[in-house]
Amino acid sequence: MDAPRTACKLARLRSHTGPSENAVHRGRRDRPIRTREEEAMTTIQRQARFAGLLYFLLALIAPFGILYVQGRVMVAGDAAATAERLRASEGLVRLGIGSELAHQAIAVFLVLALYRLFKPVHESLARHLVALGALVSVPIMFVNVLNELAALILVSGAGFLSGFESAQLDALAYLFLKLHGHGIDVASVFWGLWLFPFGLLVVRSRFIPRVLGYLLLVAGSAYLFGAFVILVLPSWLPVVSKFLLPLEICEIPIIFWLLIRGARPRAADAAA
Repeated sequence: MDAPRTACKLARLRSHTGPSENAVHRGRRDRPIRTREEEAMTTIQRQARFAGLLYFLLALIAPFGILYVQGRVMVAGDAAATAERLRASEGLVRLGIGSELAHQAIAVFLVLALYRLFKPVHESLARHLVALGALVSVPIMFVNVLNELAALILVSGAGFLSGFESAQLDALAYLFLKLHGHGIDVASVFWGLWLFPFGLLVVRSRFIPRVLGYLLLVAGSAYLFGAFVILVLPSWLPVVSKFLLPLEICEIPIIFWLLIRGARPRAADAAA
C-alpha cells in the first residue's frame, strides 16, 4: 500500500524540481558559445561606432560657434558696426561660446575613444593622436573663448569702463574678436596635425578601408597648409581658399563610416 504513495510523492517532487540535469546540460550545449574572436570583433565594432557618434556630434556642433556666430557678428574693417552687432546679439554670441566649449569637451572624449580603438594597431601612433588631437588644441580653444568674453564685456557699458571713449571700446572689442579668429587659426594647425597619426592608424588597422586613411592625410595637409597661409601669407588666402575647402572635407567620410559601418575586422586580426 505504501509503494503507490511513494511513487506519487516522487513524481510530484520531480515536477517541482524542474528539468533533469541531462536536460539542463542539453540546453547549455544548444546555446551558441561566443568565441574569443567574436567577442573581440564585437568590442572593436562597439568602440568604433561610439567614436563615430562622438565625431558626428562634434561635426554638428563645431561650425555654429566657429563659423556661423563669427560671421554674423564681425563686420570686416568696421569696429563700430561690429560692436553694435555684439550688443544686439549677446545671446547668440554666448550660445556660440557654449558650442565651442561643448565642441572641445566632445573632442577630448572622441580622442580617448579613438585611442582605445587604435592602441592595439600601433600604440605610439595612438599616443601621438591623443597629444595632437587633445593635449594641445583643446587648451588653445578653451583659452580662446576668453577673447569673445572680453569683447562682450567691452561693449556691455559697465561702469568700470567709463574711462574709455566709446570708439576706443569698440576698437578693443573688434580687436578681441580678431584675436579669437586667429586663435582658431592657431588651433587649426593641430587639427591638421592630428589627422596624420589618425590617417596612418586607419591605413594600418585592417578593419577600416585604407582609402579613408589616405583621405585623412589629404585633409590634414589641407588644414595645415591653410593655417600656414592665414598666419604667414594672408595675401594668398583668396586664391588658396578655393582649393583648400574641397580637400578639407576629405575628413568627412571617416565620420559616417565609423557611425554607420563601425569597424570590420577579420577574425584572425581580431584574435591577434
